Amino acid sequence: MLTRQRGSVPNLVVAERVLKRMAAAAATHMRDETGEAMVGMVIPGAIAGGVPTLYVLDTIAPDDSAVRQFATFQQGDARQDELIWWLQENWRSERERKGGLFRKLSNPNKWDVPLRYLGDWHKQPGHMIQPSGGDLNTALDWILDPDNEMDFLLAPIVTLGHPSTVQPSSPMANFVMEMLDDGDAMRVDFWYIDRRTGLFQPIAPAIYPDDQLPALVPYPWHLINENRMEAEMRLFQKEKLFHSISFWNADNEPPLEICFLTGKMGSDHLLLLITSYDYPKRAPEVRVAPFLPMGAGDDMYKVFETAFKRSQPLNVSLEWDPSMYMADVIRAAEIKLNPSLAAELEKKAESVPTIGETASSAPAAADEEQAP
Repeated sequence: MLTRQRGSVPNLVVAERVLKRMAAAAATHMRDETGEAMVGMVIPGAIAGGVPTLYVLDTIAPDDSAVRQFATFQQGDARQDELIWWLQENWRSERERKGGLFRKLSNPNKWDVPLRYLGDWHKQPGHMIQPSGGDLNTALDWILDPDNEMDFLLAPIVTLGHPSTVQPSSPMANFVMEMLDDGDAMRVDFWYIDRRTGLFQPIAPAIYPDDQLPALVPYPWHLINENRMEAEMRLFQKEKLFHSISFWNADNEPPLEICFLTGKMGSDHLLLLITSYDYPKRAPEVRVAPFLPMGAGDDMYKVFETAFKRSQPLNVSLEWDPSMYMADVIRAAEIKLNPSLAAELEKKAESVPTIGETASSAPAAADEEQAP
């Protein structure tokens, strides 16, 4: 719960990068409504000097299922939920090890709080700077739903096309103006609603330089490069490999690695493939562990943890190229472990399509931009 005095609003701090991303997203959908989820933290009043402070560190775009029209914006939430989970897991890991995401900042203990969802910003048509009745109903439905565990929401509203001569906001105003490349300005009005009042209230933002706030990790390849992930999974299925995916701190540095535990039923070993956030730019690391008994209801994170502790690095003889797949690495690992399988596995490899041969399942380019 966000504890505060009745009728008051928290302090609000917004990273400069958040405004830049708002501007970029809004400019991409000039005529339609659009928006993104916001993540950050709540610093309790006991730490912040008596009044809680909300810190907005980043925004997350919805997936392609989002509905963008002139008078409506409905976010697709599956991709956002997964990305928020990724950011939260990395943040939790850094808190546990007192890691580098915030230890270089002044007063690092201040940031030792959970990363969380804070609300959504959205662009409205024309110069409509206040939340609509529909916005109010949506917000109330959210904060009154006990399953969401949210007693407040931030709801900034973005509008475009303001003349560059508009007077900048004052420190006490609930809006900021951002000059755009076309000579006009973007206006962002910040609104806050909580369960106690049930009404939108203006909340004045303070814009901080990015280097004065914690940075978040880049997004992982398996969430931003869906074509690549689908192609990898098709090959796992073709090779009759079971698999599970876990986030794991394999190198003791952020971000976490995206790890695949895989093998074949009846085998005497498991293979662990450790991929970096920017895979396939870098080859997966391979580890081998004894086969572990697994049941349908087992916690696969705990299974992976046990396998990782029992595993040993395996140096496979493979000159990596981003056009390769994890299936190529698994094949090289099996040959390393059992050279007598080489002829059989190489014959199977001839039937595995390459990226150029199957455009429909081809992974996206290896140098695809990594966000945020």
